[in-house]
Amino acid sequence: MSEVKISAEARTEFGKGAARRTRREGKVPGVLYGHGTEPVHLALPGHDLMMALKTSNVLLTLDIAGKGQELAIAKAVQRDPLKGFLEHVDLLLVKRGETVAVEIPVQTEGDLAPGGNLLDHVLNALPVEAEATHIPESLTVSVAGLEAGASVQAKDIALPTGVSLAVDGDTVVLQVLAAQAEEPAAEGESEAGAEA
Repeated sequence: MSEVKISAEARTEFGKGAARRTRREGKVPGVLYGHGTEPVHLALPGHDLMMALKTSNVLLTLDIAGKGQELAIAKAVQRDPLKGFLEHVDLLLVKRGETVAVEIPVQTEGDLAPGGNLLDHVLNALPVEAEATHIPESLTVSVAGLEAGASVQAKDIALPTGVSLAVDGDTVVLQVLAAQAEEPAAEGESEAGAEA
């Protein structure tokens, strides 16, 4: 679990114009909410936040000017569709020892059985519940030797201690699809094509 400390400041201006001004200053507008508290509108340093969010489910220690420190995880991140820079972030307030629902990226290792079969990631991330300060960065699944028709279900994935599934155990996460062989052209079709 990665934990990153980020300085933030409370925002008092709202709306599109205020958000644009915040972004021009190299900051990202955001909202911190949770635990029945009033939402806190923040301006976060753009580069620091972008670097922190490269790690999935990163735990952020927000040092909010004049309000102290809070722990949070990113719940929703909006990016510019063309340039990819951060436009807005929704942060969920968490407490140490609290269980939160998150999605953990699923990574694979090993080679499928020979035959040119394809591995289909039905779910790229597995919904789980984990303690807020012990969220795994990813889950690794071995696909070594799997043949066409084989699948990996959520219940087949080894979870770290303190992490539980937030989805039905029979949910398919990965499946192996048979390679599609090209059908040779029928003799009649090739002759007709040659005459035309």
